[in-house]
Formats: sequence, structure tokens, C-alpha cells
Amino acid sequence: MTVAAILAIGMFAAVCVMLLAGFPVAFTLAGSGLVFAAIAYPFGAFDFSLFAALPSRIFGNAMTNEVLIAVPLFVFMGVTLERSKVAEELLDTLAMLFGNLRGGLGVAVFLVGALMAASTGIVGATVVTMGLLSLPTMLRRGYSPALASGTVCAAGTLGQIIPPSIVLVLLGDQISNAYVDAQRAIGNFSPEPVSVGDLFAGALLPGLLLVAMYILYQLVVAWLIPESSPAIAADEIAAGGLARRVMRALVPPLVLIVAVLGSILAGVATPTEAASVGAVGAVLLAGLRGEGGGRSMPLAAGALAVMLILANSFDLRVARTDIAAADMVAIAVAAVALAALTWGLFAGLVRLSLTRMPETGTPVLVEVVRATMRISAMVFVILIGASVFSLVFRGLGGDDLVHRALSALPGGVAGAVIGVMVIMFVLGFFLDFIEIIFVVVPIVAPVLLGMGLNPVWLGVMMAMNLQTSFLTPPFGFALFYLRGVAPKEVTTAQIYRGVLPFVAIQLAVLALLAFYPRLATWLPQVVFG
Repeated sequence: MTVAAILAIGMFAAVCVMLLAGFPVAFTLAGSGLVFAAIAYPFGAFDFSLFAALPSRIFGNAMTNEVLIAVPLFVFMGVTLERSKVAEELLDTLAMLFGNLRGGLGVAVFLVGALMAASTGIVGATVVTMGLLSLPTMLRRGYSPALASGTVCAAGTLGQIIPPSIVLVLLGDQISNAYVDAQRAIGNFSPEPVSVGDLFAGALLPGLLLVAMYILYQLVVAWLIPESSPAIAADEIAAGGLARRVMRALVPPLVLIVAVLGSILAGVATPTEAASVGAVGAVLLAGLRGEGGGRSMPLAAGALAVMLILANSFDLRVARTDIAAADMVAIAVAAVALAALTWGLFAGLVRLSLTRMPETGTPVLVEVVRATMRISAMVFVILIGASVFSLVFRGLGGDDLVHRALSALPGGVAGAVIGVMVIMFVLGFFLDFIEIIFVVVPIVAPVLLGMGLNPVWLGVMMAMNLQTSFLTPPFGFALFYLRGVAPKEVTTAQIYRGVLPFVAIQLAVLALLAFYPRLATWLPQVVFG
């Protein structure tokens, strides 16, 4: 083995050790790259002229990458909905709707988890929110602590796989870059592009299948062991106005999800444009629940829908010499709708600034902006550090080393996929999904895609694998999130025991996806051709 290969392996191992020791991710990635480049240079194993390409890599991968603009927008959307108590109202309403059914509260938790996943895409926030809202309620209703804990953890991690998800945005960007590299390596210099929208469409059916299997498990357990998940007493279920409550709680989030995800799948908007629609829609939805209410929110939401329809049906560009009469009318209507939307957005922001967080007394808008800036800055700084790491790793010949290692695994392509999935599964115990996406995926994805694998299928497999690692004892992140907010009477052992059946369900869906790739590839082919 050459000096360069030894240093490449050592650099990867050193990064894992330092991350486990708690060093900041971005500085660990960049620092280890620089240190190992300096060590390799005297041996002639690394050429420092490669760093001349670093500014252009950062400029191209981060600063001018339109796809990644969706990250702060989706984060803003998710944090806004989480802070505006949407989940709380949804859970109360759906619990009443399914309350007379054994296991009905668990079904409500899964449905709320799926809706919040499609609205927020932030796993930690969803697990904490669901843990604070639903776990005490389930325990008070007589649910088994293990079953209740497993239900909350599993429902909270749906944000990994159900689009629009921040995980899928980041993973889609990395898979797209890896696919271009793999195609160029085999001589195809004009490959078909792979977009985040493809990954969103590919993850939709597996995500819904996972939700259905969770609900089926909950109902089977309620049927076999009735005392583990009793029905809500009839006198506790609100008799009057339930239909109106369901409409009020369920319709606005559903409309937002359809507007965001539907605009992507219908080809009306790119993921980045849809993320901006989601951010605006989240402000309007939060404004409905802010102090003062008002009619401007529904009016603004209607104006947003009109603008989406007009943008898909007419040419709204005004910088033209020849504008058809129909286009001119559409432009005038769009201008009126824009004015209504602007007023509603302003009113929503004012109401968010007037509404205060009960825990801290800070205005909700301040909390939302701070959280969005903190999460977005973390993602982009890690991306820059990962660019340094991957540049040095490739300069040391690490990509060739990974290619030879995966090609040498028994079982050919299947063996390589299984090997990578096992490695990512194990790393998921210790590393955050952002670290795995930015460090591991750029190394292994070009090799796997060079073997002829479908990039959408591979991306969905990786996303579901990372979701499974969130739940796996003893180090699953979702378990720690729930442990931090769970009542004292719920033990860690009960949490671990409760999530094991859901880990088995996730592994079963992952295996099903491996044997039937069309679960991930069918919808993108139908929607995007």
C-alpha cells in the first residue's frame, strides 16, 4: 500500500475520531484536510497546486448553487410551523377524530408526524415537538410507555424520507454532482440531469408506504394487546363542531403541502422556487394563529394560488416588445394578486412579532429568524469544510482506493451497495446526517453510480438508511431527542424497547425498496418523463 493510500485512510479515520470527541464538524473536516496535505507533501503524495481549485469549488458548490438556496427557505418554513403550534392543534383534532378506535391516538400521532414531516422536514424539531405534545397524552390515556415512545420516535423521523425534506435537498445536490462525475468518467459528457425534484418524487411512495406500515403495526398491536393502546373514553371526545375543527386544523397544512410538493411534481416550480412558496405559506399559516387573526391571511393565500396558476398558464414576462392581450390581462391580475400577497405577508410577519414564546417571552419571529440563521449557517460552513476534505482525499487518491475496495467486495454491484449501506448505517450511530451526506456520499456515490445504478433509487435508499440509523439503539439521535423531553417515569430501556419494532419495519421497507427499485423510480418517470 502506498503512502498516499495510508494517509487517505488515516485522514478518514482521524475525522471520525475527532467528530466523536466533539470537535466542531466544519473545522474538523477542513483542519484534517490541511494537516494531512502538509504531512503528505514531503513524501510527494500530494500536490499543493490542487488548492488553487478550492475557491472555484466553493463558489460553484455553495455560493452560486441555486439548489442550496432551498435549504434556508425550507428551514424557515419548518421552524415557523413548529413555533406556531400547528402540530399541537393537529394532534388534538386528529386524536378526537380517531379517539373511539383502539390505537386511534397512535394513528393520529403517525398522521401528524407525516404531515409535519411534509411541512417541516426537520427531524430533531419534530421529535421534540411530538414528544412534548403527544407522549404525556398517550401515557395519560393508558398507552404502554414502550409503545408510546416508539410511536413518537418513529413518527418524528418521517421528516427524513417524506418530501420536501432538507435531507433530500442536500442528498439530491450531492447525488447530482456524483452522477455527473460518474458519467464523465465513463465518457458521457452530456448526461441526463438528476434534480432534487427527482429525489422528492422518488421518496414519496416509499415514505407513504412506511407511514402505512407504521399505522398497520399500531392497529395490529391494539388488536392483539388491547390494554397497550386503549381507546379514548366517549365522554372525553368533543361531540359538537368536530368536523369544523378538523377542517380548520387539517386543511391549511394540507394546502401548504400540496402547494409546495404539487408545484414541484407538476413542473410549475423548481424545488428552490417551491421552497419560497412554502416559506411564504408558512408565514400566512402562522399568521392565522397569531394575535389578531384577520381576513388578510386567507385572501393572501388565495392570491398566492392565483399567482401559481397564472405563472403556469401564461407568459408573465413584462420585458418584451410584443405582449399578447391574454398575457397582458394575466399580468394585470398577477399584479393585483401580488399586492394582496404582499399585504398578507406583512400582516403575518407583524402578528408573528406580536406573538411571544411562552417559555422565553421572545417574539416568535425573532426565534424563527435566529433558528433559521443558525441551522443554515451550520449547513453551509460544513459544506465548505467538506470541500477541503474531499479535495485532499481525492488528491491522495482516496477515490481510487474506495473504487478498488468496493469493486473487490464479493457479490459485485449488490455486494458494493450492501457494503456502503452497512457503513452508512453504522456511521449513523455516531455522526449527524449532514456530516454523512457531505463526507461519505461524495466518496462512495460516484463509484456506485459508475456501476450503472439508478441515481434516484440510490438516493432514496441512502435517505431511508439514514432515517433507520436515527432510531437504532443505543446511539440513535431520535432516542436522545426524546429522552431529553420524556417524563421521568419513562425509562431509557422502555424507549429502546419501543423503537425496535419500528426499526424492523424500516429495514423491511428498505429491503423491499432494494428488491423493487420501481418503488422509487416509477413516480419520477411518470411525472418528469
